[in-house]
Amino acid sequence: MKLRTVLAASTLFTTFALSTAAAALDVNITADLPSVDVMHGDQKVTIMRNQDQKNTLNPDFAKTSRKCPPFCIQPGELATSVDTIGELEVLHYLKKMSDGDKSILVIDSRTPDWVAKGTIPGAVNIPWDKLNIGKSDPITVQDILEKQLGAKQQDGFWDFSGAKTLVMFCNGPWCGQSPTNIKGLLKIGYPADKIKWYRGGMQDWEVLGLNTVKP
Repeated sequence: MKLRTVLAASTLFTTFALSTAAAALDVNITADLPSVDVMHGDQKVTIMRNQDQKNTLNPDFAKTSRKCPPFCIQPGELATSVDTIGELEVLHYLKKMSDGDKSILVIDSRTPDWVAKGTIPGAVNIPWDKLNIGKSDPITVQDILEKQLGAKQQDGFWDFSGAKTLVMFCNGPWCGQSPTNIKGLLKIGYPADKIKWYRGGMQDWEVLGLNTVKP
């Protein structure tokens, strides 16, 4: 993780701690941050860690080995200027979204069958196979880019000046779904500094006992 990202997260979460209602929890997110309230659709959801200190990992993410390819370990840095981020940074972006910042979109890139098992509160599902640039239906890709990501097409070229900052994730460090979409977006000119990659994805989210929501 890049130093500037860590420092930014530290500063921002000091502010979070002051604005988040104190709760008598045994398992906090950080020493000063018990929970974070975010909006998932039109409902408020409190993100916190599982308080049962004997709780064990969700079986869906208990496997240590999956066939590679396609389930190969992803690099720490996916592309130049695309920040690889952790849970605190994801929470920061979710909080900003919930506070009304429409320039950010946290994207669960997994297919709906996986999302049905639980996703990060506040995330929007855009299945990777729908946004698989060069392979998916061009009309579907264009629709996603214009209606959800904030890009505009002019004279056959994409204008990303008003495009959203994307925080993308999938199942974990062995999952190639969000990396595939990120690489595709970069190929058509989406600004790298407007893309953040949560490499740990759902596997790390579940490992830390952070709660999920189902559609």
